[in-house]
Amino acid sequence: MTLTIGSIVDACVWLSPGAPAATLGPSRMTFAELDSNANRVARVLASSVAGPGDLVAWWADAALRTLDGFVACARLGAVFSPVNPALPAGEAGEVLEYIQPAVVVADTAHGSMAASLCASLGVPLLIFGGSGPGRDLDSAASDASDAALGIEVDENSAHILYLTSGSTGQPKGALVSHRASWLRAAGGGGTFSTGLRGDGGVATAFPLYHYGGWSYVIEAWHHRRPIHLVPRADAQSVLDAVTRWRAGALYAIPAVWDRILEAPACDLSSLRHADTGTSFVSASLLARIKERIPGSATSVLYGSTEAGRMAGLCDHELAGHPGSVGRAAFPGVLRLGDDGEVLVRTPGVMLGYLRRPDETAAALRDGVYHSGDVGHLDADGYLYLTGRTRELIRSGGETIWPVEVETVLRDLPGVTDLAVIGIPDERWGEIVCAALVVPAGAVVPDIAAVRGHLAALATFKQPRMVVSVPLIPRTAATGQVQRRALRDMITAGFCHAGATIR
Repeated sequence: MTLTIGSIVDACVWLSPGAPAATLGPSRMTFAELDSNANRVARVLASSVAGPGDLVAWWADAALRTLDGFVACARLGAVFSPVNPALPAGEAGEVLEYIQPAVVVADTAHGSMAASLCASLGVPLLIFGGSGPGRDLDSAASDASDAALGIEVDENSAHILYLTSGSTGQPKGALVSHRASWLRAAGGGGTFSTGLRGDGGVATAFPLYHYGGWSYVIEAWHHRRPIHLVPRADAQSVLDAVTRWRAGALYAIPAVWDRILEAPACDLSSLRHADTGTSFVSASLLARIKERIPGSATSVLYGSTEAGRMAGLCDHELAGHPGSVGRAAFPGVLRLGDDGEVLVRTPGVMLGYLRRPDETAAALRDGVYHSGDVGHLDADGYLYLTGRTRELIRSGGETIWPVEVETVLRDLPGVTDLAVIGIPDERWGEIVCAALVVPAGAVVPDIAAVRGHLAALATFKQPRMVVSVPLIPRTAATGQVQRRALRDMITAGFCHAGATIR
């Protein structure tokens, strides 16, 4: 047996073909249907010049068809590259130009933008979910054979490209192998660390362009359970998925849990696992989860796109280690560098960043992943995060590069200087904060004006907080923003507080 994504689905089909593999809203798909659909889509992709090693860009809102494409690429040996559906055309164009896909697959909602971008790049376009520009994937797949392709795929080859922001705000893609993804989602960590109690599947609020979303898909299939997807990460969508399908587990970041716990009460008695993480998790949130879902077990999980799950705090450890993200997660080991940076050695580490050799060399040294997070370990090996060595902002599971936001914000009227930083936040982990310097007596632009000025950027990159500061602290030699000093100014109250949204 090889450690490939296709082998996981093969095992599910062999053992439980009629069992549910995934749901989205009222729609349900069995493992047998997933197997058949994936083989058909793989044949269509192969006829559209996608084969071993080729990148397939997938740009769509939440859809079960995306799971077909994911498995199809795995069986072809192609690299599945999901694109954030919230990206405006300009940012999506930068992504496609960077990854150089062999083919682009889009739903009808993104069809017109995708057609324009594909024309400029000279790559074919497949459309699903209705009529539109490009080749009709649904029609072509229905005419294709669903027989197994018989392609032998190397478990050490890349199967997915996760896109995040690079050191200049430009797209950066982490290539992850079949073997690494297989091991990241294998038993021994997260929801299945002690075994999922009951018969329910796993609900996740993560989208399917995010590492977290696909990790839970693979983990659920590893254990022949269904993954319950949601069209969006709002409380009603998540609660509908849990109650409709009697999910046994739910993972959501702290901000989404806040929405869920503020929503009207409903029957969540099927949940045996109520997990959270990706950033600092407050004791008050954990207490609210316990109160709302008594009898459930909660794990706090910490990880990254580049290395997968890095640490975890199990339910029985919560009370004794408040504020910790736990100990090193299977199958990796974790230690701190001399500067307190979190370093991880794991077989689940990425292969590297696509066409970013310098950034790959900085992140991976002698097989050790340098996370950019700073923390300390207690005597028992529990990790407590205290900051970041890098300037990237992590908000609600997304990463934002401040320079990218600052570049667009530079010509905001009435502002003489500005900087963008992350401010710690219990709900989001961090929120994007715009610190503005305005002339004496001038009116500080409000948050609506700031966000409106940044409408060309994805919404998660737009500030949730605006403050007025007397100056932006900068280095004398190069004029670079001293972000830690600025953050300290703001958190200490040396600013005029502006508007904040949640």
